[in-house]
Amino acid sequence: MEYLIDFLPGFMFLALILGLFSSLPVGIMLMGVTLIFGVIALSLGEMRAAQITLLPNRIYGGIIENPVLVAAPMFVFMGLVLEKTRVADDLLIALQKLLRVVPGGLALAVTLVGTILAAATGIIGASVVMLTALALPTMIARGYSPSLAAGTIASAGTLGILIPPSVMLVFMGDLLTLNLAKLFVAALLPGLVLAGLYLVYIVVIAALRPEMAPKAPRDGTEKFDGWGEIVLSLGLPFLLIVAVLGSILGGIATPTEASGVGAVAALILGLVRGRLNWTALSSAMDGSVRTISMLFFIFVGATAFSYVFRLIGGEHFIVTTARSLSFGDWGLLMMMMVMIFIMGFFFDWIEITLIMLPIFAPIVKTMHFGDHVASADMIYWFAILVAVNLQTSFLTPPFGFALFYLKGAGGAHITMAQIYRGIIPFVLVQLGALGLFLWQPQIVTWLPGVLLGN
Repeated sequence: MEYLIDFLPGFMFLALILGLFSSLPVGIMLMGVTLIFGVIALSLGEMRAAQITLLPNRIYGGIIENPVLVAAPMFVFMGLVLEKTRVADDLLIALQKLLRVVPGGLALAVTLVGTILAAATGIIGASVVMLTALALPTMIARGYSPSLAAGTIASAGTLGILIPPSVMLVFMGDLLTLNLAKLFVAALLPGLVLAGLYLVYIVVIAALRPEMAPKAPRDGTEKFDGWGEIVLSLGLPFLLIVAVLGSILGGIATPTEASGVGAVAALILGLVRGRLNWTALSSAMDGSVRTISMLFFIFVGATAFSYVFRLIGGEHFIVTTARSLSFGDWGLLMMMMVMIFIMGFFFDWIEITLIMLPIFAPIVKTMHFGDHVASADMIYWFAILVAVNLQTSFLTPPFGFALFYLKGAGGAHITMAQIYRGIIPFVLVQLGALGLFLWQPQIVTWLPGVLLGN
Protein backbone atom coordinates (compact mmCIF):
# COMPACT_ATOMS: atom_id res chain seq x y z
CA MET A 1 0.00 0.00 0.00
CA GLU A 2 2.86 2.40 0.83
CA TYR A 3 4.40 1.61 -2.56
CA LEU A 4 1.12 2.56 -4.23
CA ILE A 5 0.97 5.84 -2.33
CA ASP A 6 4.56 6.77 -3.24
CA PHE A 7 3.98 6.18 -6.93
CA LEU A 8 0.40 7.47 -7.13
CA PRO A 9 1.49 10.71 -8.90
CA GLY A 10 3.41 8.62 -11.43
CA PHE A 11 0.35 6.48 -12.11
CA MET A 12 -1.77 9.61 -12.51
CA PHE A 13 0.71 11.08 -15.00
CA LEU A 14 0.77 7.78 -16.93
CA ALA A 15 -3.05 7.73 -17.00
CA LEU A 16 -2.95 11.27 -18.40
CA ILE A 17 -0.63 10.25 -21.25
CA LEU A 18 -2.77 7.21 -22.08
CA GLY A 19 -5.93 9.31 -21.90
CA LEU A 20 -4.57 11.77 -24.45
CA PHE A 21 -4.46 8.93 -26.97
CA SER A 22 -8.01 7.80 -26.17
CA SER A 23 -9.64 10.19 -28.70
CA LEU A 24 -11.94 11.47 -25.96
CA PRO A 25 -12.46 15.25 -25.73
CA VAL A 26 -9.49 16.53 -23.75
CA GLY A 27 -11.55 18.43 -21.19
CA ILE A 28 -13.67 15.37 -20.39
CA MET A 29 -10.60 13.12 -20.26
CA LEU A 30 -8.87 15.45 -17.79
CA MET A 31 -11.90 15.58 -15.54
CA GLY A 32 -12.30 11.79 -15.68
CA VAL A 33 -8.66 11.14 -14.70
CA THR A 34 -8.95 13.73 -11.95
CA LEU A 35 -12.12 12.12 -10.58
CA ILE A 36 -10.67 8.59 -10.60
CA PHE A 37 -7.44 9.52 -8.85
CA GLY A 38 -9.23 11.89 -6.51
CA VAL A 39 -11.38 8.99 -5.30
CA ILE A 40 -8.28 6.76 -4.98
CA ALA A 41 -6.44 9.44 -3.01
CA LEU A 42 -9.43 9.88 -0.69
CA SER A 43 -9.65 6.15 -0.05
CA LEU A 44 -5.91 5.98 0.71
CA GLY A 45 -6.04 8.98 3.02
CA GLU A 46 -3.82 11.13 0.77
CA MET A 47 -6.56 13.72 0.44
CA ARG A 48 -9.26 15.06 2.71
CA ALA A 49 -12.85 15.62 1.59
CA ALA A 50 -12.57 19.27 2.65
CA GLN A 51 -9.84 19.80 0.06
CA ILE A 52 -12.17 18.71 -2.73
CA THR A 53 -14.63 21.44 -1.78
CA LEU A 54 -11.94 24.04 -2.50
CA LEU A 55 -11.73 23.02 -6.17
CA PRO A 56 -14.70 25.14 -7.37
CA ASN A 57 -13.19 28.21 -5.70
CA ARG A 58 -9.86 27.45 -7.34
CA ILE A 59 -11.48 27.17 -10.77
CA TYR A 60 -13.59 30.28 -10.29
CA GLY A 61 -10.86 32.42 -8.74
CA GLY A 62 -8.06 31.10 -10.95
CA ILE A 63 -9.82 31.17 -14.31
CA ILE A 64 -13.13 32.98 -14.46
CA GLU A 65 -12.02 35.95 -12.34
CA ASN A 66 -8.50 36.04 -13.77
CA PRO A 67 -8.01 39.51 -15.33
CA VAL A 68 -5.12 38.29 -17.50
CA LEU A 69 -7.27 35.70 -19.26
CA VAL A 70 -9.76 38.40 -20.26
CA ALA A 71 -7.26 39.28 -22.99
CA ALA A 72 -7.76 35.95 -24.77
CA PRO A 73 -11.41 36.46 -25.86
CA MET A 74 -10.62 39.99 -27.04
CA PHE A 75 -7.64 38.92 -29.14
CA VAL A 76 -9.66 36.07 -30.68
CA PHE A 77 -12.52 38.47 -31.49
CA MET A 78 -10.07 40.99 -32.97
CA GLY A 79 -8.62 38.41 -35.34
CA LEU A 80 -12.01 37.17 -36.47
CA VAL A 81 -13.24 40.70 -37.16
CA LEU A 82 -10.22 41.28 -39.41
CA GLU A 83 -10.96 38.03 -41.22
CA LYS A 84 -14.70 38.68 -41.69
CA THR A 85 -14.18 42.28 -42.87
CA ARG A 86 -11.43 41.14 -45.31
CA VAL A 87 -8.87 43.67 -44.06
CA ALA A 88 -6.28 40.88 -44.18
CA ASP A 89 -7.28 40.03 -47.78
CA ASP A 90 -6.48 43.58 -48.87
CA LEU A 91 -3.05 43.36 -47.25
CA LEU A 92 -2.07 40.22 -49.14
CA ILE A 93 -3.31 41.53 -52.48
CA ALA A 94 -1.33 44.77 -52.01
CA LEU A 95 1.89 42.95 -51.16
CA GLN A 96 1.40 40.54 -54.07
CA LYS A 97 1.24 43.52 -56.42
CA LEU A 98 4.32 45.15 -54.93
CA LEU A 99 6.49 41.99 -55.03
CA ARG A 100 5.18 40.22 -58.12
CA VAL A 101 8.33 40.79 -60.24
CA VAL A 102 10.75 39.77 -57.44
CA PRO A 103 12.04 36.15 -57.59
CA GLY A 104 9.95 34.28 -55.07
CA GLY A 105 7.92 37.45 -54.63
CA LEU A 106 4.59 35.73 -54.03
CA ALA A 107 6.08 33.47 -51.37
CA LEU A 108 7.78 36.47 -49.76
CA ALA A 109 4.45 38.34 -49.78
CA VAL A 110 2.70 35.41 -48.09
CA THR A 111 5.36 35.27 -45.35
CA LEU A 112 5.19 39.02 -44.78
CA VAL A 113 1.40 38.91 -44.56
CA GLY A 114 1.61 35.99 -42.13
CA THR A 115 3.99 38.04 -39.98
CA ILE A 116 1.73 41.08 -40.00
CA LEU A 117 -1.36 39.00 -39.29
CA ALA A 118 0.46 37.34 -36.40
CA ALA A 119 1.19 40.75 -34.89
CA ALA A 120 -2.39 41.86 -35.53
CA THR A 121 -4.44 38.78 -34.64
CA GLY A 122 -2.66 35.62 -33.50
CA ILE A 123 -5.45 33.34 -34.84
CA ILE A 124 -3.80 30.37 -36.56
CA GLY A 125 -6.75 28.70 -38.29
CA ALA A 126 -8.09 31.92 -39.77
CA SER A 127 -4.64 32.97 -41.04
CA VAL A 128 -3.89 29.64 -42.74
CA VAL A 129 -7.32 29.38 -44.39
CA MET A 130 -7.22 32.98 -45.59
CA LEU A 131 -3.68 32.70 -46.98
CA THR A 132 -4.54 29.41 -48.69
CA ALA A 133 -7.69 30.74 -50.34
CA LEU A 134 -6.01 33.89 -51.61
CA ALA A 135 -2.46 32.80 -52.42
CA LEU A 136 -2.38 29.08 -53.24
CA PRO A 137 -4.31 29.14 -56.56
CA THR A 138 -2.25 32.12 -57.74
CA MET A 139 1.07 30.53 -56.75
CA ILE A 140 0.20 27.26 -58.52
CA ALA A 141 -1.01 29.11 -61.63
CA ARG A 142 2.28 31.04 -61.83
CA GLY A 143 4.39 27.91 -61.73
CA TYR A 144 5.37 27.73 -58.08
CA SER A 145 6.26 24.33 -56.72
CA PRO A 146 3.16 23.06 -54.88
CA SER A 147 5.34 21.85 -52.00
CA LEU A 148 7.04 25.25 -51.63
CA ALA A 149 3.68 27.01 -51.81
CA ALA A 150 2.22 24.71 -49.15
CA GLY A 151 5.21 25.04 -46.82
CA THR A 152 5.25 28.83 -47.17
CA ILE A 153 1.55 29.23 -46.42
CA ALA A 154 1.50 26.79 -43.49
CA SER A 155 4.61 28.23 -41.82
CA ALA A 156 3.55 31.86 -42.31
CA GLY A 157 0.07 31.15 -41.00
CA THR A 158 1.43 29.65 -37.78
CA LEU A 159 3.60 32.62 -36.81
CA GLY A 160 0.69 33.89 -34.74
CA ILE A 161 1.41 31.31 -32.04
CA LEU A 162 4.70 33.09 -31.27
CA ILE A 163 4.46 36.74 -32.30
CA PRO A 164 2.37 38.74 -29.80
CA PRO A 165 -0.48 39.21 -29.21
CA SER A 166 -0.57 35.42 -29.21
CA VAL A 167 -3.45 33.74 -27.39
CA MET A 168 -1.07 30.94 -26.43
CA LEU A 169 1.27 33.40 -24.72
CA VAL A 170 -1.68 34.69 -22.67
CA PHE A 171 -2.33 31.19 -21.32
CA MET A 172 1.39 30.49 -20.84
CA GLY A 173 1.81 33.69 -18.88
CA ASP A 174 -1.00 32.71 -16.54
CA LEU A 175 0.18 29.10 -16.10
CA LEU A 176 3.75 30.15 -15.30
CA THR A 177 2.71 33.26 -13.30
CA LEU A 178 4.65 35.61 -15.56
CA ASN A 179 4.39 39.31 -16.33
CA LEU A 180 2.41 39.16 -19.57
CA ALA A 181 3.79 42.42 -20.92
CA LYS A 182 7.35 41.16 -20.42
CA LEU A 183 6.45 37.82 -22.02
CA PHE A 184 5.00 39.62 -25.06
CA VAL A 185 8.13 41.75 -25.42
CA ALA A 186 10.37 38.69 -25.00
CA ALA A 187 8.51 36.89 -27.81
CA LEU A 188 8.60 39.78 -30.29
CA LEU A 189 12.23 39.57 -31.45
CA PRO A 190 12.35 35.74 -31.65
CA GLY A 191 9.15 35.82 -33.72
CA LEU A 192 10.61 38.35 -36.14
CA VAL A 193 13.87 36.37 -36.32
CA LEU A 194 11.93 33.24 -37.24
CA ALA A 195 9.97 35.11 -39.90
CA GLY A 196 13.26 36.49 -41.22
CA LEU A 197 14.69 32.97 -41.46
CA TYR A 198 11.64 31.95 -43.52
CA LEU A 199 12.30 34.86 -45.87
CA VAL A 200 15.98 33.93 -46.18
CA TYR A 201 15.07 30.33 -47.03
CA ILE A 202 12.62 31.47 -49.73
CA VAL A 203 15.19 33.84 -51.26
CA VAL A 204 17.83 31.09 -51.31
CA ILE A 205 15.42 28.61 -52.94
CA ALA A 206 14.35 31.19 -55.52
CA ALA A 207 18.00 31.87 -56.36
CA LEU A 208 19.19 28.24 -56.47
CA ARG A 209 16.08 26.68 -58.00
CA PRO A 210 14.19 29.39 -59.88
CA GLU A 211 11.82 26.82 -61.37
CA MET A 212 10.33 26.36 -57.89
CA ALA A 213 9.63 30.08 -57.39
CA PRO A 214 9.59 31.80 -60.81
CA LYS A 215 9.58 35.52 -61.30
CA ALA A 216 6.41 36.93 -62.85
CA PRO A 217 6.90 38.00 -66.50
CA ARG A 218 7.34 41.69 -67.17
CA ASP A 219 4.29 42.11 -69.34
CA GLY A 220 3.23 45.42 -67.90
CA THR A 221 0.71 43.89 -65.53
CA GLU A 222 3.04 44.46 -62.61
CA LYS A 223 2.08 48.14 -62.80
CA PHE A 224 -1.06 49.02 -60.99
CA ASP A 225 -3.25 52.03 -60.46
CA GLY A 226 -4.45 53.42 -57.19
CA TRP A 227 -1.49 53.99 -54.90
CA GLY A 228 -3.98 55.30 -52.37
CA GLU A 229 -5.64 51.90 -52.23
CA ILE A 230 -2.26 50.21 -51.80
CA VAL A 231 -1.25 52.58 -49.00
CA LEU A 232 -4.63 52.10 -47.30
CA SER A 233 -4.42 48.30 -47.55
CA LEU A 234 -0.93 48.29 -46.03
CA GLY A 235 -1.49 51.09 -43.54
CA LEU A 236 -4.63 49.90 -41.78
CA PRO A 237 -3.10 46.66 -40.37
CA PHE A 238 -0.03 48.60 -39.24
CA LEU A 239 -2.29 51.03 -37.37
CA LEU A 240 -3.83 48.06 -35.58
CA ILE A 241 -0.39 46.71 -34.66
CA VAL A 242 0.61 50.12 -33.31
CA ALA A 243 -2.63 50.31 -31.33
CA VAL A 244 -2.05 46.92 -29.70
CA LEU A 245 1.70 46.42 -29.39
CA GLY A 246 2.48 50.14 -29.24
CA SER A 247 0.22 50.63 -26.25
CA ILE A 248 1.92 47.71 -24.47
CA LEU A 249 5.51 48.62 -25.32
CA GLY A 250 4.87 52.27 -24.55
CA GLY A 251 3.55 51.45 -21.11
CA ILE A 252 0.19 53.04 -21.95
CA ALA A 253 -1.86 49.89 -21.45
CA THR A 254 -1.52 46.44 -19.96
CA PRO A 255 -1.91 43.48 -22.36
CA THR A 256 -5.46 42.99 -21.04
CA GLU A 257 -6.34 46.62 -21.74
CA ALA A 258 -4.55 46.45 -25.10
CA SER A 259 -6.75 43.52 -26.13
CA GLY A 260 -9.78 45.79 -25.74
CA VAL A 261 -8.00 48.51 -27.71
CA GLY A 262 -7.30 46.00 -30.47
CA ALA A 263 -10.89 44.78 -30.60
CA VAL A 264 -12.20 48.34 -30.95
CA ALA A 265 -9.51 49.16 -33.53
CA ALA A 266 -10.47 46.11 -35.60
CA LEU A 267 -14.11 47.23 -35.59
CA ILE A 268 -13.07 50.72 -36.68
CA LEU A 269 -10.96 49.30 -39.53
CA GLY A 270 -13.94 47.26 -40.67
CA LEU A 271 -16.07 50.40 -40.68
CA VAL A 272 -13.42 52.35 -42.61
CA ARG A 273 -13.46 49.65 -45.31
CA GLY A 274 -17.26 49.67 -45.30
CA ARG A 275 -17.52 45.95 -44.60
CA LEU A 276 -18.61 45.81 -40.97
CA ASN A 277 -22.20 44.65 -41.21
CA TRP A 278 -24.38 42.55 -38.94
CA THR A 279 -23.48 39.33 -40.75
CA ALA A 280 -19.73 39.86 -40.31
CA LEU A 281 -20.12 41.00 -36.69
CA SER A 282 -22.38 38.12 -35.66
CA SER A 283 -20.08 35.60 -37.36
CA ALA A 284 -17.05 37.02 -35.52
CA MET A 285 -18.88 36.93 -32.18
CA ASP A 286 -20.11 33.37 -32.75
CA GLY A 287 -16.62 32.17 -33.70
CA SER A 288 -15.11 33.90 -30.67
CA VAL A 289 -17.57 32.29 -28.25
CA ARG A 290 -17.00 28.83 -29.73
CA THR A 291 -13.20 29.13 -29.63
CA ILE A 292 -12.99 30.55 -26.12
CA SER A 293 -15.56 28.08 -24.76
CA MET A 294 -13.43 25.19 -26.01
CA LEU A 295 -10.26 26.69 -24.55
CA PHE A 296 -11.77 27.40 -21.15
CA PHE A 297 -13.41 23.98 -20.97
CA ILE A 298 -9.96 22.43 -21.32
CA PHE A 299 -8.57 25.00 -18.89
CA VAL A 300 -11.09 23.94 -16.21
CA GLY A 301 -10.11 20.28 -16.68
CA ALA A 302 -6.40 21.11 -16.55
CA THR A 303 -6.89 23.18 -13.39
CA ALA A 304 -8.70 20.30 -11.69
CA PHE A 305 -6.00 17.85 -12.77
CA SER A 306 -3.11 20.00 -11.53
CA TYR A 307 -4.89 20.65 -8.22
CA VAL A 308 -5.32 16.95 -7.41
CA PHE A 309 -1.89 16.13 -8.84
CA ARG A 310 -0.24 18.56 -6.45
CA LEU A 311 -2.31 17.43 -3.47
CA ILE A 312 -1.05 13.85 -3.87
CA GLY A 313 2.56 15.02 -4.09
CA GLY A 314 2.91 15.26 -7.87
CA GLU A 315 5.18 18.31 -7.85
CA HIS A 316 7.62 16.65 -5.44
CA PHE A 317 7.44 13.41 -7.42
CA ILE A 318 8.28 15.12 -10.74
CA VAL A 319 11.18 17.16 -9.32
CA THR A 320 12.62 14.17 -7.45
CA THR A 321 12.33 11.92 -10.50
CA ALA A 322 13.91 14.52 -12.78
CA ARG A 323 16.78 15.14 -10.37
CA SER A 324 17.41 11.42 -10.01
CA LEU A 325 18.33 11.32 -13.72
CA SER A 326 22.01 12.05 -14.29
CA PHE A 327 21.35 14.53 -17.11
CA GLY A 328 22.25 17.81 -15.47
CA ASP A 329 20.33 21.02 -16.13
CA TRP A 330 21.19 21.12 -19.84
CA GLY A 331 20.20 17.49 -20.23
CA LEU A 332 16.87 18.09 -18.48
CA LEU A 333 16.16 21.11 -20.65
CA MET A 334 16.92 19.15 -23.81
CA MET A 335 14.79 16.26 -22.57
CA MET A 336 11.83 18.62 -22.06
CA MET A 337 12.30 20.18 -25.50
CA VAL A 338 12.43 16.75 -27.15
CA MET A 339 9.35 15.62 -25.22
CA ILE A 340 7.38 18.71 -26.29
CA PHE A 341 8.50 18.28 -29.91
CA ILE A 342 7.44 14.63 -29.99
CA MET A 343 4.11 15.39 -28.32
CA GLY A 344 3.54 18.02 -31.01
CA PHE A 345 3.20 15.22 -33.56
CA PHE A 346 0.07 13.99 -31.78
CA PHE A 347 -1.42 16.81 -29.72
CA ASP A 348 -2.45 20.44 -30.10
CA TRP A 349 -0.66 23.25 -28.27
CA ILE A 350 -3.63 23.57 -25.94
CA GLU A 351 -3.20 20.11 -24.46
CA ILE A 352 0.58 20.37 -24.27
CA THR A 353 0.57 23.84 -22.71
CA LEU A 354 -2.17 23.38 -20.16
CA ILE A 355 -1.00 19.94 -19.06
CA MET A 356 2.78 19.89 -19.39
CA LEU A 357 3.77 23.42 -18.32
CA PRO A 358 2.50 23.07 -14.73
CA ILE A 359 4.44 19.80 -14.53
CA PHE A 360 7.65 21.25 -16.00
CA ALA A 361 7.53 24.57 -14.10
CA PRO A 362 8.85 23.22 -10.75
CA ILE A 363 11.79 21.61 -12.55
CA VAL A 364 12.64 24.79 -14.43
CA LYS A 365 12.64 26.82 -11.21
CA THR A 366 15.44 24.61 -9.84
CA MET A 367 17.67 25.00 -12.92
CA HIS A 368 20.76 27.17 -13.13
CA PHE A 369 22.82 27.89 -16.24
CA GLY A 370 25.44 30.19 -14.78
CA ASP A 371 26.33 33.18 -16.92
CA HIS A 372 24.47 31.78 -19.96
CA VAL A 373 21.15 33.23 -18.79
CA ALA A 374 20.31 35.20 -15.65
CA SER A 375 18.11 33.50 -13.08
CA ALA A 376 15.49 36.28 -13.33
CA ASP A 377 15.21 35.71 -17.10
CA MET A 378 15.28 31.92 -16.96
CA ILE A 379 11.53 31.29 -16.87
CA TYR A 380 10.86 33.77 -19.72
CA TRP A 381 13.58 32.18 -21.84
CA PHE A 382 12.08 28.76 -21.17
CA ALA A 383 8.58 29.99 -22.08
CA ILE A 384 9.78 31.31 -25.45
CA LEU A 385 11.68 28.09 -26.16
CA VAL A 386 8.46 26.17 -25.51
CA ALA A 387 6.48 28.56 -27.74
CA VAL A 388 8.92 28.13 -30.65
CA ASN A 389 8.87 24.38 -30.10
CA LEU A 390 5.08 24.28 -30.01
CA GLN A 391 4.83 26.08 -33.33
CA THR A 392 6.09 22.89 -34.94
CA SER A 393 3.03 21.08 -33.55
CA PHE A 394 0.94 22.85 -36.19
CA LEU A 395 3.18 21.58 -38.99
CA THR A 396 4.19 18.06 -38.02
CA PRO A 397 2.11 15.09 -39.21
CA PRO A 398 -0.05 13.22 -38.51
CA PHE A 399 -2.05 15.80 -36.52
CA GLY A 400 -0.60 19.14 -37.65
CA PHE A 401 -3.71 21.32 -37.65
CA ALA A 402 -2.25 23.85 -40.10
CA LEU A 403 -1.86 21.01 -42.61
CA PHE A 404 -5.54 20.12 -42.30
CA TYR A 405 -6.56 23.77 -42.63
CA LEU A 406 -4.38 24.05 -45.72
CA LYS A 407 -5.73 20.91 -47.36
CA GLY A 408 -9.33 21.82 -46.55
CA ALA A 409 -9.01 25.29 -48.05
CA GLY A 410 -6.72 24.23 -50.92
CA GLY A 411 -8.91 21.40 -52.19
CA ALA A 412 -7.80 19.97 -55.53
CA HIS A 413 -4.94 22.47 -55.85
CA ILE A 414 -2.74 20.48 -53.45
CA THR A 415 -2.28 16.92 -52.18
CA MET A 416 -1.36 15.82 -48.67
CA ALA A 417 1.89 14.32 -50.02
CA GLN A 418 2.87 17.73 -51.45
CA ILE A 419 1.95 19.41 -48.18
CA TYR A 420 4.06 16.98 -46.14
CA ARG A 421 7.06 17.46 -48.46
CA GLY A 422 6.65 21.21 -48.31
CA ILE A 423 6.64 21.61 -44.56
CA ILE A 424 9.82 19.58 -43.91
CA PRO A 425 12.32 22.39 -44.68
CA PHE A 426 10.27 24.90 -42.70
CA VAL A 427 10.18 22.60 -39.67
CA LEU A 428 13.97 22.29 -39.99
CA VAL A 429 14.18 26.11 -40.08
CA GLN A 430 12.10 26.23 -36.89
CA LEU A 431 14.35 23.72 -35.17
CA GLY A 432 17.36 25.75 -36.30
CA ALA A 433 15.75 28.84 -34.75
CA LEU A 434 15.14 26.90 -31.54
CA GLY A 435 18.81 25.96 -31.45
CA LEU A 436 19.75 29.60 -32.07
CA PHE A 437 17.64 30.78 -29.13
CA LEU A 438 19.15 28.07 -26.92
CA TRP A 439 22.63 29.19 -27.93
CA GLN A 440 21.93 32.95 -27.76
CA PRO A 441 19.36 33.65 -25.01
CA GLN A 442 20.02 37.38 -25.49
CA ILE A 443 17.68 37.25 -28.48
CA VAL A 444 14.92 36.60 -25.95
CA THR A 445 16.13 38.66 -23.00
CA TRP A 446 17.62 41.77 -24.63
CA LEU A 447 14.46 43.63 -25.69
CA PRO A 448 12.62 43.21 -22.35
CA GLY A 449 15.73 44.51 -20.59
CA VAL A 450 15.86 47.57 -22.84
CA LEU A 451 12.16 48.43 -22.76
CA LEU A 452 11.10 47.24 -19.31
CA GLY A 453 14.34 47.08 -17.32
CA ASN A 454 14.47 44.68 -14.40
